[in-house]
Amino acid sequence: MLNKTIRYILILCAVPILILLGSFLFPQKSYAFISILLVIFACVPFFISFENKKTSTRTIVIIAIMTALSVAGRFIFSPIPFFKPVTALVIITAVYFGSEAGFLTGALSAVISNFYFGQGPWTPFQMFAWGIVGFIAGLLSNQILKNKIIMILYSLVSGVIYSFVMDIWTTLWSDGYFNLIRFLASSATSAPITAIYSISNLIFLLILLKPIGKKLDRVKIKYGL
Repeated sequence: MLNKTIRYILILCAVPILILLGSFLFPQKSYAFISILLVIFACVPFFISFENKKTSTRTIVIIAIMTALSVAGRFIFSPIPFFKPVTALVIITAVYFGSEAGFLTGALSAVISNFYFGQGPWTPFQMFAWGIVGFIAGLLSNQILKNKIIMILYSLVSGVIYSFVMDIWTTLWSDGYFNLIRFLASSATSAPITAIYSISNLIFLLILLKPIGKKLDRVKIKYGL
């Protein structure tokens, strides 16, 4: 129980504090350093689980595969703006392997794919945005799998969560501090994009949840994960 509390504190408290400190205190170009630290922080909960034999090497391999699929999906759908399978794959990972797996998959998907799309001060915020979407999905895993309405609602809400985090970055980047008026304006301006992104999450989740979920279930049963 104590280990679980420590892991959750790292994800929910230490990670956002690190991102905000990096935005306010560190000089420009520090985003690469912050991104590396963020990857380390995202991995620490897994290292703790691994040491306690709650996480196997097979689980880590599955997370690596899901991250690779997520990154590849972002590449493939790059010609279609704001229409990506990343969030759906992060949610699926979290639903079948837990909150920490979801957070790690989301964070790694952002930083790895940005080697192609471009690294910048937005990268740590994208890492946290996709990571926290996965983390929450893990907490709601039973409801998402058993109740289609909750699955639909969360796929739509996940787009709002991602947009909310990125609008915070837009505000901090523009003003150097959190300006509520700027944040509300950014949120209003990005509303159509958020709507497209939320709908894409729903479409990809409806398409991918069953086929990928069946394969992940087989792997879990076969290897006792």
